[in-house]
Amino acid sequence: MPVNLVAPNPADLLPVPGVEIGTTMAGVRKANRRDLMVMTLAEGSAVSGVFTLNRFCAAPVQVCREHLAAGAGGIRALVINTGNANAGTGEDGLARARATCSALAGLLDIAPEQVLPFSTGVIMETLPVDRIVAGLPGALADRKPANWALAAEAIMTTDTLPKAVSRQVTIGGQVVTVSGIAKGAGMIRPNMATMLGFVATDAKLAPRLVAELAREAADRSFNRITIDGDTSTNDSFVVVATRQAKHAEITQLDSPDGVILRDAVIAVAQQLAQAIVRDGEGATKFITVRIDGGRNKEECRQVAYAIAHSPLVKTAFFASDPNLGRILAAVGYAGIDDLDQSLIDLWLDDVHVATKGGRHPAYQEADGQRVMKQSEITVKVDLHRSKGANRPHATVWTCDLSHDYVSINADYRS
Repeated sequence: MPVNLVAPNPADLLPVPGVEIGTTMAGVRKANRRDLMVMTLAEGSAVSGVFTLNRFCAAPVQVCREHLAAGAGGIRALVINTGNANAGTGEDGLARARATCSALAGLLDIAPEQVLPFSTGVIMETLPVDRIVAGLPGALADRKPANWALAAEAIMTTDTLPKAVSRQVTIGGQVVTVSGIAKGAGMIRPNMATMLGFVATDAKLAPRLVAELAREAADRSFNRITIDGDTSTNDSFVVVATRQAKHAEITQLDSPDGVILRDAVIAVAQQLAQAIVRDGEGATKFITVRIDGGRNKEECRQVAYAIAHSPLVKTAFFASDPNLGRILAAVGYAGIDDLDQSLIDLWLDDVHVATKGGRHPAYQEADGQRVMKQSEITVKVDLHRSKGANRPHATVWTCDLSHDYVSINADYRS
């Protein structure tokens, strides 16, 4: 069961002017459900993406990078299938991804380079491009501005719930919408760790700023989650600005209007990223890991990831076992060579567990167990390697590791 996560109310998901979404059952998945989604964008939209750092990246990731680099008249459509990752498929996979783009481009009277393809599912299986092409007319006929909820369902794989969020802000006296969807429940870790995520806004953002916004949003959301430490072959996060809003163009992200938009996009991305952790395969606990007092942010992230990736830490949380020496051990092997263990403090929520590198005199195991039984837990570590009110810090979100995680992944292809 997801950890304190519910399906989004379709009425809460707001259309973004300049975006239309259609879904259909193309028969790519074994299950009889929607598995093909098309998103079309108004002319003049600006699009950028952040993709997996896995060197064995999938064919659609390679094609997306090519099409974004080409800049051929601007991206006008996205096409997403589930049930097949089209990864580990060599030149044939590239040809099939390109054939999907060509088929959709022909139906929309645009260039194939104006289409971005995305796939998610089983690796090393041939993409059934004929089924996708046959399903495209139905997906296009289904297009509506308000189809965000159906889109979130159509891109699910092992997710138990769809993930979608909307926000509205006021910029220059105009109401601006930010809506997004994501999928992911396993094979999640930074670099990046979204599996698939799409955020769109009608803000009139200068096209040159969309890539910067996408990178910052990914870094502060999807690159701050981990479930099992695996980096997928298909991870993709796309930001779309349709530029339909009537306010003055935003030419700097650090301007007052730019900050409003940036904060809204990051908030949507963070909520989607946290939903992925809450719906982690077999998860029963949602865990926030915060590291303070490193010499720099990267050092704090390094320690946070060591804790969040540790199977021993994650299984202890699943068992509600305050075997908290495992957390200190993860801090120790995080790779900070000159770390002084005598300075370290550790808390579970408000329970001070360790100080100066050892057990806090007032710590009682019953207090630790009380926190460990909660469904949401915060682990806080202070390294005391810096001083001042604005010391470096980093936050990572993760979940526990349960018996069900093994069962879900053992049965994934059956």
